Amino acid sequence: MDTYYKPEDLDRFAEMGEGNADLWQKFSSYYAAVFEDGALTEREKALIALAVSHAVQCPYCIDAYAQACLEKGSNPEEMTEAVHVACAIRGGASLVHGVQMKNVLAKLSM
Repeated sequence: MDTYYKPEDLDRFAEMGEGNADLWQKFSSYYAAVFEDGALTEREKALIALAVSHAVQCPYCIDAYAQACLEKGSNPEEMTEAVHVACAIRGGASLVHGVQMKNVLAKLSM
């Protein structure tokens, strides 16, 4: 089945530097620094990235960080829990915006 997202395209990510090598290098350096051990371990950062990948619905990121999580020692239970955290935050964000709807209803009901 042909789809818009092709897993092999993830391997082409560096091609984005062809239009502006300087900006690509700056992004690449920043990206690498973000994922180094710091106050959070590389493993913890990979779990966060996996959750965020689901929240922003990036299939390339989901592929990359599912693999990174396993390589850094996470297990399927931890990874699944991280995805559920993303789901809860995304769902909560949708619900809290319901207050906007209530504000409009209150205004129109006056």
